[in-house]
Amino acid sequence: MITVVGSINMDLVVSTRVFPKQGETVLGDLYTTVPGGKGANQAVAAARLGSEVQMLGAVGNDAFGDELLAGLEAGNVQLQAVERKDGASGIANILLSEGDNRIIVVPGANHKVTVEEIEVHKHLLANSSVVIMQLELPIPVVQKALEICYEHEVPTILNPAPASGFNSELLKYCTYLTPNETEAEEIFGGNWQQALEQYPNRLVVTLGEKGAQFYDGEKHVVITGFPTKAVDTTGAGDTFNGALGAAIAENMPFAEAVRFANAAASLSVEKFGAQGGMPVRDAVMERMAGGSR
Repeated sequence: MITVVGSINMDLVVSTRVFPKQGETVLGDLYTTVPGGKGANQAVAAARLGSEVQMLGAVGNDAFGDELLAGLEAGNVQLQAVERKDGASGIANILLSEGDNRIIVVPGANHKVTVEEIEVHKHLLANSSVVIMQLELPIPVVQKALEICYEHEVPTILNPAPASGFNSELLKYCTYLTPNETEAEEIFGGNWQQALEQYPNRLVVTLGEKGAQFYDGEKHVVITGFPTKAVDTTGAGDTFNGALGAAIAENMPFAEAVRFANAAASLSVEKFGAQGGMPVRDAVMERMAGGSR
């Protein structure tokens, strides 16, 4: 069982041909709402790859909350540890243009998850094969979950996003840390490659279309990316983390687990929506058989 401790948001998506400059108004091409949140995305990604997954988090007592829970349930994510909170669910305002995205997150119910609730669900964490976390919940909640997993020797993946919430106290408790290149620079400074050497087979930095890099104890390893034509990059990192969790739960060798996650992420950008593009296992295996080293 993979447990994801994290955010559940409704994504409010606007697409436009060009990003507006400061003070500028432009016409958009599309507006839609799609389920998201880093935690929910990672849970759906792992479940779609065939893993048994449960979610620990919160939604509001609003229409978005109803829709978000229905979407997770349809994605075969177990919800016994998802609470309903008074007020609004979390939302993410996502602006898509020029093959890239800019995102503003309003936490809503996500920031009403408490340390006490983590304690209540301690047994779920302790009995997990892997626990995946991000930083869209209150930091004390994330730290408590990490500490429980550390105590019970449960492997954890911490995706330090947004990196502004990261503190070094978290690093000693997590098994794997998975920043992207920008987050790695914020956490470790410009020379994050040197940090890789301090955390062999624990710290892996995702590099977008270029793949991912880690240090295996003897040498730097770059797992190259897979050729892809991006339609929507939203959720690519979440797909990587969900897939990495699925691979680690299956005891794949670390380099192969990272390559599996790369393949899944490359497929995810080819369709619209964070969760809409997340691939099934057969598609990932087919892509792995067809390209990248």
